[in-house]
Amino acid sequence: QVQLVESGGGLVQAGGSLSVSCVASGRTFSSYAMGWFRQAPGKEREFVAAIARRGGITYYADSVKGRFTISRDNAKNTTYLQMNILKLEDTAVYYCAARTGTLGYLTDWISANVEYWGQGTQVTVSS
Repeated sequence: QVQLVESGGGLVQAGGSLSVSCVASGRTFSSYAMGWFRQAPGKEREFVAAIARRGGITYYADSVKGRFTISRDNAKNTTYLQMNILKLEDTAVYYCAARTGTLGYLTDWISANVEYWGQGTQVTVSS
């Protein structure tokens, strides 16, 4: 089992940047492919990005491709999401997610397949 704790959310103006982090504790961090999802008010939780256990492969939702970067530091048990050129529609609660084993396919990254969730961190983009 693994516990996930996000941090780094906040308020930022449109066009700005923000980074969120997720620290894992429990089982070996490198056993998990890691991801980020987000949920805006009144909407379903949606996939944002994912990264393989050793960081060599990443996936992104089309809506964030070229603006967001996911990374991980296995020595620090931490995964990061760097968000640039933020838009109003990026406003959401951002959740860290973990799945045991390989990264799989992009289509595998749906909420139902996530084994562990963080508590979420709010990101608000203002005009």
